[in-house]
Amino acid sequence: MRTNVVLNDELVAKAFQLTEARTKRELLHIALTELVRIRRKHNLADLAGRVLLRDDFDHKEARSVRTYDR
Repeated sequence: MRTNVVLNDELVAKAFQLTEARTKRELLHIALTELVRIRRKHNLADLAGRVLLRDDFDHKEARSVRTYDR
């Protein structure tokens, strides 16, 4: 999607310092990706205390048998 925006120059400069972005387009992509990641994580935190596990559920055991497809 193409759009024109006016950005705060100081904020953009700080963002460039904190990232390895080389262009404003890349910087905005990083910013939007981070926003989505943080908001999703926040939404998961809202579930704390609402998920009921079986009495015999062993989270340490579940962690040890996890496999990754990388």
